[in-house]
Amino acid sequence: MALKKLKTADPHIKGLAALVSGPNSILYHKEDLIAYDCDGFTLHKHLPKAVVFPKGTEEVAKLVTYCSENGLPFLARGAGTGLSGGAIPINGEVIISLVRMKRLLSVDLENRRAVVEPGFVNLKLTNSISDKGYYYAPDPSSQYCCTIGGNVAENAGGAHCLKYGVTTNHILGLEVVLPNGDIIEIGPNGIPDAPGYDLLGLLTGSEGTLGIVTKITVRILKNPEAKQTVLAYFDRVEDGSQAVSDIISKGIVPAALEMMDKIAIEGVEAAAFPVGHPKDIEALLLIEVDGISAGIEEQINQILDVCRARNVREVKVARDELERGRWWANRKTGFGAMGAISPDYLVQDGVIPRSRLPEVLNRINEISAEYGLRIANIFHAGDGNLHPLVLFDARIPGETEKALKAGSECLKACADAGGSITGEHGVGIEKKEEMRFVFHDDEIIAQSSIREVFNPHNLLNAGKLFPSPGRCVEIKTELKAQQEVIGS
Repeated sequence: MALKKLKTADPHIKGLAALVSGPNSILYHKEDLIAYDCDGFTLHKHLPKAVVFPKGTEEVAKLVTYCSENGLPFLARGAGTGLSGGAIPINGEVIISLVRMKRLLSVDLENRRAVVEPGFVNLKLTNSISDKGYYYAPDPSSQYCCTIGGNVAENAGGAHCLKYGVTTNHILGLEVVLPNGDIIEIGPNGIPDAPGYDLLGLLTGSEGTLGIVTKITVRILKNPEAKQTVLAYFDRVEDGSQAVSDIISKGIVPAALEMMDKIAIEGVEAAAFPVGHPKDIEALLLIEVDGISAGIEEQINQILDVCRARNVREVKVARDELERGRWWANRKTGFGAMGAISPDYLVQDGVIPRSRLPEVLNRINEISAEYGLRIANIFHAGDGNLHPLVLFDARIPGETEKALKAGSECLKACADAGGSITGEHGVGIEKKEEMRFVFHDDEIIAQSSIREVFNPHNLLNAGKLFPSPGRCVEIKTELKAQQEVIGS
């Protein structure tokens, strides 16, 4: 970008602009920055200092080096679909937007891997290789617009992660720009199992606090020979919940096993892809099995038998790909569909042991009653990844605060049941205080100490993931003093 076109006296804006090529490669006017003041977690909004759009790894490294040398806080951003505030510039960061780094660099069908840039859209990868008989398994509901770089940051899951795993199970290599501007390669040539620390596992899901991913080698899979999808309606949530456990206990591992309750069904039926679900049912299950053709029919019959034994009102198998597609489109719009029945909603992301599903759902209903707010449940029932959606109206004084408290109570219910506070959306700023539900202070310190190894000056995406200082700082000071004594 030509420096003479910049209408600012800020030397850092000029310095950053000089490092990125092409027109419109930096935004710094307030009216342009407003679009970047939050991600999918809209309850907090903060303006960045600037937004820059590098076109490749070298430009990212130059930008990071500049920020590091000049003490400028910075963070990476993809499509902005994250739901925990991980890309919100709470410190007035320079946002390094990766949306122009959106190429599919290579496809190696023989070794079943592909290399993409971080701004490459998730669903576009499957669409690019489906004609060759392959696909990319992680499928978050936002897959039509979320980027694979963002999926790596949050370790995103999706409906089919029950059988196929989350993002980390499909990452073979990463190119990463460290917070000092150095470029490293992890898992070179798509060979991730080198001896030493599991850096791939560490970076995947680190929410953009350890480095900026600029290239990703992913595992691609051969399309299954056959697949069939079942839709089951239940008059009682308890019956649907028990059917989930019964299916797994039969030795069947569905590709997907999704559940929606009555309020969630009300939302999806009022939104873009209604399919005619009965309005008075309490729960539905959407179940998909795939694999070798010879075994599919037997698994479907077992699933039908389980549902009937659990008092299912109606259960049916998709007649064709068109009907299956309609059912999944209905489910995939679940979060956004809440806007059809509520002015505002807060998405949560807890995880529980599958066997505790009925009691945790009962507790969520109690929380709903306690706070006087409706809570819809849409979730990956097969692996116990719950998504309570707290419905509220921000125009009513105090309702936003009530919704936040109700959401926190839902996460505590998950933790108390032996689960966790996040399965795929990340911690970000939304759930960092709730980290105390599952970790002791010394465990939090151990994690933050790892971050300091990569990000010693805390310029990269600071203020995310870990709770506010308190007892943690005291313990850390004590540990440092003990180390100094030992060292002397």
